[in-house]
Amino acid sequence: MNVIEETAGISEALSPELLQKMHAYWRAANYIAVGQLYLRDNPLLKEPLQLKHVKHMLLGHWGTTPGQNFIYTHLNRVIKQYDLDMFYISGPGHGGPAVVGSTYLEGTYTEVYPNITQDEDGLKKLFTQFSYPGGISSHASPQTPGSIHEGGELGYSLSHAFGAVLDNPGLIAACVVGDGEAETGPLATAWHSNKFLNPITDGVVLPILHLNGYKISNPTVLARISQEELEQLFLGYGWTPYFVSGDEPELMHQLMAAALDKVITQIHQIKSDTVAKEDTSRPRWPMIVLKSPKGWTGPKEVDGYKIEGNFRAHQIPLAVSASTPPEHLVMLENWMKSYKPEELFDETGKLIPELQELAPKGESRMGANLHTNGGQLLHDLRLPDFRNYAVVVDQPGADGEGDTYVSGRFLRDVIKENQQDRNFRIFGPDETVSNRLDIIFEASNRQWIAPIVEHDEFLAADGSIMEMLSEHQCEGWLEGYLLTGRHGLFNCYEAFIHIIDSMFNQHAKWLKASAELPWRRRIASLNILLTSTVWRQDHNGFTHQDPGFIDHVVNKKATIVRVYLPPDANCLLSVMDHCLRSYHYVNVIVAGKHPAPQWLTMDEAVEHCTRGIGIWNFASNDQEQEPDVIMGCSGDVPTLEILAAVSILREHLPEIRIRVINVVDLFKLEKSTEHTHGLTDVDYNALFTTDKPVVFAFHGYPYLVHRLTYNRANNVNMHVRGYKEEGTITTSFDMTVLNEMDRFHLVIDVIDRLPQTGTKGVYLKQLLQNKLIEHKHYIGTHGKDMPEILDWKWQN
Repeated sequence: MNVIEETAGISEALSPELLQKMHAYWRAANYIAVGQLYLRDNPLLKEPLQLKHVKHMLLGHWGTTPGQNFIYTHLNRVIKQYDLDMFYISGPGHGGPAVVGSTYLEGTYTEVYPNITQDEDGLKKLFTQFSYPGGISSHASPQTPGSIHEGGELGYSLSHAFGAVLDNPGLIAACVVGDGEAETGPLATAWHSNKFLNPITDGVVLPILHLNGYKISNPTVLARISQEELEQLFLGYGWTPYFVSGDEPELMHQLMAAALDKVITQIHQIKSDTVAKEDTSRPRWPMIVLKSPKGWTGPKEVDGYKIEGNFRAHQIPLAVSASTPPEHLVMLENWMKSYKPEELFDETGKLIPELQELAPKGESRMGANLHTNGGQLLHDLRLPDFRNYAVVVDQPGADGEGDTYVSGRFLRDVIKENQQDRNFRIFGPDETVSNRLDIIFEASNRQWIAPIVEHDEFLAADGSIMEMLSEHQCEGWLEGYLLTGRHGLFNCYEAFIHIIDSMFNQHAKWLKASAELPWRRRIASLNILLTSTVWRQDHNGFTHQDPGFIDHVVNKKATIVRVYLPPDANCLLSVMDHCLRSYHYVNVIVAGKHPAPQWLTMDEAVEHCTRGIGIWNFASNDQEQEPDVIMGCSGDVPTLEILAAVSILREHLPEIRIRVINVVDLFKLEKSTEHTHGLTDVDYNALFTTDKPVVFAFHGYPYLVHRLTYNRANNVNMHVRGYKEEGTITTSFDMTVLNEMDRFHLVIDVIDRLPQTGTKGVYLKQLLQNKLIEHKHYIGTHGKDMPEILDWKWQN
């Protein structure tokens, strides 16, 4: 049966009395929205509107707001009628007046902000603070109760919704998707998240695609295709769409109510059937397509231009100031009075009791839903003792299996320890096996609600591992999971984590803003493990080489971001345990997956990682006098090359005094006044001296180390080698040679900075230059690195 005709044919879902009340509630929400956009005084229009009552700067978005108010009003009804655990995600979050106003009407806003009272004075404060200096933003920001999604950057709402309902079987995330937002790549892909939702162990996402026709100044794609094509599109995505379309309020209320009744009934039927039959095959979940005018109930026309139902309704539809025509002020007053506020609010400015009754009570209110302040539901992970997974290191340079491979055993047992609580998941874009974490499949499978055929591996309807070849979805799922009070880890190829640069931006901003709100509880940290790194891309080549995500991360507030570069497996275990225990950070861990030398015992690793930076005594020979040179390193391959360089210097120039410093916590390089992890000048100078040359091998772009140390006393002597955009399909060692971060170039750097090496230095430099020539000839002939590179071992 055609779902459009079926929905449109029902016109008596609401009794006349309930219809009248819901329409009045919607009018109240719209009135409060317009007041937020325009007024700083006279909130109930008890006196004629004057320019002095209007804000000097009019900022915000009207176009999406009345439609969202309409949706919120109707969701309130079904929450009460069906006793739902539901919350609201505003994809077009710039419609902040809708979410702020709706949470104010239901009472949550006043509970969170007691100064915004339920009276005329509270309304005045509510209106004035909106998009006002020292007030609140125009988005559904962290300051907004009930919000886990700001919507400042469009495209992530549906991903957040799916992440929120994972392991929350009784929860419904009602996600309003704007038709402009629907044009973004992440959102278009997110419709496929229904293939990963377990109908028994997970909750439900109810998408409401809000087609109001326009973006800022253009029509939207989905609003300009036929209903038949739109229906086919969503049927193809695996949804059952219900259409609600029109502009006449009474009919639209009935149509929306009927559609929601059908949708909730269908959701309950799916849930009950799957639980009773233990059937985890993928159902066709319902969704709603709401087509209403942009700027609905607002000005129809201003200065000869169409406003309602046009892109001009997107932001401020009616300019009102001393420089605009006087009739604009009259139009604003008429517009606000069209909602009949005298029928909605009593003399004190409080919503009348019969309308208050429409909102759910307590934690059933969408603004008060516990999941939207996820820290209230959060509890610590059960973590096994990471020391039990230690690599035995009899002496520095012992053979290793691959650092991420070792950490995989720890993560496997983290999954096992927390399966009963269902509060830990690992996310990644089809790279868990490639990143050598596949041992975690001993504890759980990939969650997959689609056909499974012979020879598929590690797929099941219920699993703790989420993989989809979309970094956007993995990041969005994890963010939604964390924001609703759980823990997780995102593993990704280093070069392609850049795909979620903007998502990381938004999440870091959310953490920063929410940390400043006493009523917002802290959430678990966003943990990102980057591997398949720039220095080990033998067969992938230049496209897979980019260590620049950490440059991007360090731009954010010091209270939020952390970057760790463990040099071996034991250090990675210590760092991973620390990050999984932490709260309200973004932790970026960069680690290798290939077999590599192991340097520290577990006890040494714990001490080193706790400090974050330190002298490696076993590699240094300056214990009894001032060093001639500092050899610094951060990252696994840079550490290897620095130590190989030190071994060459010790053999050929034994009189040189060398201090080796390894950096695990990158922010240790920054001043303590700039980052809470930073070293004081006294401690930094004690390590790096104030006048000795420093040759530093770094995992990423060299500039980042200079940037972090630019104001240190010895920065003039800091010489950094790192990635410089040179790479191809070549050997592992040749990657370091191409970027001049290899052991031979590092030794030459030392010689060039120590004139006391004299003739011995000159001869050694020529020997190393010849070695570089020999290396090129050898890999061209044999297709692998020279034996002295492959077989090199650290000798004490």
